[in-house]
Amino acid sequence: MAIRTVLRMGDARLWQRSDPVGRFDTPELHQLLVDMRDTMHAMNGAGLAAPQIGVGLRVVIFGLQRNSRYPDAESVPETVLINPFITPLDDEIEEDWEGCLSVPGLRGMVPRHAQIRYQGSDEYGALIDLTVSGFHARVVQHECDHLDGILYPMRIRDLTKFGYNEELFPGREIQDE
Repeated sequence: MAIRTVLRMGDARLWQRSDPVGRFDTPELHQLLVDMRDTMHAMNGAGLAAPQIGVGLRVVIFGLQRNSRYPDAESVPETVLINPFITPLDDEIEEDWEGCLSVPGLRGMVPRHAQIRYQGSDEYGALIDLTVSGFHARVVQHECDHLDGILYPMRIRDLTKFGYNEELFPGREIQDE
């Protein structure tokens, strides 16, 4: 098990745009994905982007079954998405609470496209092309933002809806992101 340190907001590496992956099905890529999965699961996350562990490549993983951080969220299949491209399918925007492993202890109300199409590749270079909505769409957009140096607080429209978990949700136990 290779749990990596997750960079926190303020680390300059999180603001950088990541480079595309040029070669698939390599030992290095497979090891990166093992490390990312181990780290995401150890921290009870819904997703993780390579830049969050200091690797400047356009690689994200995400997936969620039952998670105490998101008790009302629908399941999202565990997915490896490399060199992603997101297309919003309409103008509908939904706002909901988000947290982030790189912004521990905080939550914010973030606007996201309600329905998207995402395309990219898996670790073997096979093409992925899915249309999703709801929490699945939110997770994909959140993780892919990391590849462009964007953290969710940069998308918050109303800073009165951004704060520490225990202040925003008194009496509700929310694990540290």
